[in-house]
Parts: sequence; C-alpha cells; structure tokens
Amino acid sequence: MNTPAENPRRSRSRLRTALASAAAVALAATGLAALPSSAVAAADGIVVQYRTTASGATAHESEPWLKVRNAGAISVPLSSVKVRYYFKADSASAAYRFACSWAVKGCANITGMFGTLASPTATADRYLEIGFTAGAGSLAPGADSGDLQLRFHQTSWASLVQSDDYSFGPQQSAYGDWPKVTAHLNGATVWGQAPGGNGPTDPPDPTDPPEDAPTLFDDFNYSSHTDPRINANGWSVRSNSGGPGVPGATWAPENVTFVSQSGNSVMNLETSTAGTAASTKHTEFLTRSMKFKNGTYASRVKFSDAPRSGPDGDRIVQTFFTINDLTAPMADDYAEYDFEYLPNGGWGEPANILYATSWETYRPDPWEAVNQHTSDARSYAGWHDLVLTIDDDRITYYVDGQHFGTHGAAFLPERPMSINFNQWLIDLAGQPSTTPRAYDQQVDYVLHVKDQVLTPSQVNAMVGAYRSAGTTFTDTVPGS
Repeated sequence: MNTPAENPRRSRSRLRTALASAAAVALAATGLAALPSSAVAAADGIVVQYRTTASGATAHESEPWLKVRNAGAISVPLSSVKVRYYFKADSASAAYRFACSWAVKGCANITGMFGTLASPTATADRYLEIGFTAGAGSLAPGADSGDLQLRFHQTSWASLVQSDDYSFGPQQSAYGDWPKVTAHLNGATVWGQAPGGNGPTDPPDPTDPPEDAPTLFDDFNYSSHTDPRINANGWSVRSNSGGPGVPGATWAPENVTFVSQSGNSVMNLETSTAGTAASTKHTEFLTRSMKFKNGTYASRVKFSDAPRSGPDGDRIVQTFFTINDLTAPMADDYAEYDFEYLPNGGWGEPANILYATSWETYRPDPWEAVNQHTSDARSYAGWHDLVLTIDDDRITYYVDGQHFGTHGAAFLPERPMSINFNQWLIDLAGQPSTTPRAYDQQVDYVLHVKDQVLTPSQVNAMVGAYRSAGTTFTDTVPGS
C-alpha cells in the first residue's frame, strides 16, 4: 500500500526537536548545564568526547584531544564524519597551522582545516574542522575512534589566548562528552551546539537548478589554443607579459592544450621551467569580459603534486578564480575570489596547501593586503569539484561537495569580474636545478549561474544535464 511521503524538512525539524529534549536530559544527568533547545544530540549515534593537556588561559599551542564514539546501532564510516572545535582568533589577520601528534587511527588518516564562522560571536569566529580519510575505517556500534591527540598554533608561533575560546574546557583533564564541539554526519549536524547564530538550519528541499537563470557553461571541447571557437566563445589564452609569478617569464598560449579522456575533452595548462626566468613559461585561460558577479561559480580541476617530467620542488600555484582589475593601490572596488593550490608550499608554507581567499583590496608596493582566507595543509592531488557562491551576505567555498570556508560581507564584490584559470611559479628558489621540468593542471568544465546560489549537488545535476543534452558551450550571461 502506498502512502504520501512526509515533507523531508518537516520530518527533520521534528527529529531535531525530539533530540534536543534528549540532549537536555542527558546533560542534566552528567551535571552539565542544559544547552539551548536548538542543540542537536546524537541523532545518528555520534558522540564527541574532549580533553586537553594545555589548560592554561594562554598557551603556545591549543591541544584539543578528541574521541568520536558511535552510540548508535549501525556502523558509521569515519570518512562521513566531520568534527568542529570553535575558537576566537587572536587577531583578524592571525593564521593557524594544524598538527596531529598521535592518533589510534593513524595521523595519516586525520585531516584538519580552518574555517571562518558566518556569524562571529564573542567567543568564536573560527573553527578547526577535523575529518577522516577512508583509511580510518568505520566505527561499529559501541566503538570509538580512540585518542586523536591534536594541536594547533599560530603560524607565527605567537602565544594564543584560549580562555575566550568557545570550545575550550580547562577543567577537562579526562575525556568526557563535550557538546561545545560539534559532529556532522554527511553534512548534517548530529552532535553538539555551535556558537550562537551558527547552529544547524534545515537545508532547503532538493530542487532542480533554475532553468531560466543566465548561465555560462563550457566543456572545453576545443582542438587547440588557436581554435577560433575560443575567441568566439569569449575566452582569451594569455600571451602578454607581467605578473604574477617569476619576473621575466613568458605566458605561453601554445602550452594550453585540449586532450580527450574517456571520451571527454579536458583543458591542460602546462607550466615549464629549466630554472631560469627566460626558460619559464606560465599559462592562463580567462574570459575577455568582466561580466560575472554574484551567483555560483563551479569547476572540476585536477591538481598535481609532482611534475610530469623532471625534478620536483618548484613553488607552483594551480588556480581557479574570479577577479577584476586594481584601479589604484588599496582601491575599495577591487575583488578577487581564489582557489589556489600550492603542491610544494610557498608564501611561508613548507608543503602542500589549498587556499580559498576572498580579497577586498591590496597595495603591491609596499605590500599590504586586505583579505580573508581558509586553508587546508595537505595533498589535493587529483580531480576536485570546486564551487564558490557569492550572494548579498557572504562568500562560500566548497570542495568535493563539502563546505570549505565562509567569508564575510566585507569582502563582497562591488564590480563584475572575469573567470580565470592559471598555473605559475611563485619564484625559482624552490628547485634550483637547470634540468627542464613541466607541471600540468587540468580543467574539465566551468559553470557560472548568475545571481543564483546553488548547492554542489545542484551544480552536478546541471552539468550532467548539459552533457546528457550534448551541450558543450552556452553563454546567456549579459555583458556588464
């Protein structure tokens, strides 16, 4: 017998209400103050326990040691779990580095990245998000992850203040359930209470992507960098000199090629060098028009940790971004929103790191920057789905369907921008060899939907629909 399906949003709300009541009972039993009614308890059997070995009001490093416990009745893959520890940055420009000292599951299977809260509070404007690779395995009912002995510090190694951090508990010398650290299962909050204004909200009901929104989609189905359709479709293959990157290097159109992979055309950006400025060739592919502003930007990009040939070690930058021109130093109508992957480090980082950065403005000389960034210091070699959304309140970044960072309204664009992909060397100090080497960055597609904030799943559905229809290019975005 068939019965009408219940509205998913309504059922989620009822579930959260019931679980909040359960949370209040459980917290009273353990002697902790009950959380607000928006707190979410162990909906899927996930509980987070916390202790710290750095209990001072200030410390050189914060040491949130964690355990993830499965109190439910079914096995849970740890790769579907994210845990967030909330803290107050020591300054607006403070940058942090994560480290795993030891973990029962193995530090190689633990990831850590920093994000910015959409609604800062007096005790939290950042968070450390802990994740797990597939190598961490699953938690059977009743099992826990064992110790995750974690730490983080300012990149400058300046002391940090813990006493004003939302998730910090100086009295927690032994593990205990800790609802000021949240757990998220497949994107849904299932344990704990985030700082005020940053708690879980009912996600929108799944909907098809908008049909009539102005859209740019390109599957990069071209024959070569001289294909006349590139120009006809509004793109430019850069050949002019100038920054960023190694002074005196050239931007080589011939190093932008198009290859077939499993019947699908992808764009390849090759950057090569033999250790001198004259031998260094950067690559960039960009829209000629600055007509893109609010909305959704998405691309599938393949980053590389090692060169295709030759010795490794160059400080290379692989990117997907949107940008307009700097009309004057510190001009307030400048805008830039970047995904930048540094496989060999750079800018003071010793190893691979992915940045998502939102720019308000900068001055090139002497250097001064006004921006906000989120970073994750680990390898991102391989294909990744990158999504950036801009609305009237915030800028949000996603990687592989997972939230990566949210940046505030102070960094919203005032003028339209271009869409760009490039690969370039910061300098020649990372690898002094004069042996030729070449690095590849590949791009599968690009999508922009004007004035519409899409979820990563909506992006995937939209791209799939274009490909099913045999559409390799469309651009209905009006000129600025």
